[in-house]
Amino acid sequence: EVQLVESGGGLVQPGGSLRLSCAASGFTFSSAPMTWVRRVPGKTVDEWVSSIDSDGSTTYYVDSVKGRFTISRDNAKNTLYLKLNSLKTEDTAMYYCAKEPYCSHNLCYRNVRGYWGQGTQVTVSS
Repeated sequence: EVQLVESGGGLVQPGGSLRLSCAASGFTFSSAPMTWVRRVPGKTVDEWVSSIDSDGSTTYYVDSVKGRFTISRDNAKNTLYLKLNSLKTEDTAMYYCAKEPYCSHNLCYRNVRGYWGQGTQVTVSS
């Protein structure tokens, strides 16, 4: 059974930093591209944030987080990370790691395919 468990969220001031983690189990993590998505309050779909290929050599970011967020992974620990720097109030969201999500035009749809964790809340506020 695929399990994804996120952690590391919290309340942070604008300009601050956080590191999110996602512990994966139930599949061969080192063979799986992985993705971070987020759900902004009031929205009904997830926004694609970043993806990484199976060995970590290639990464992708939505334009709004480029230069501020860094995705990485440790295949020996079956863990995915997202480092969030220079946080803005508009980054406030529930952040999820996902395996095999269906995403189109930077939106991801849970009812199509994929596995999501339970999420970790990031709140950016002064």
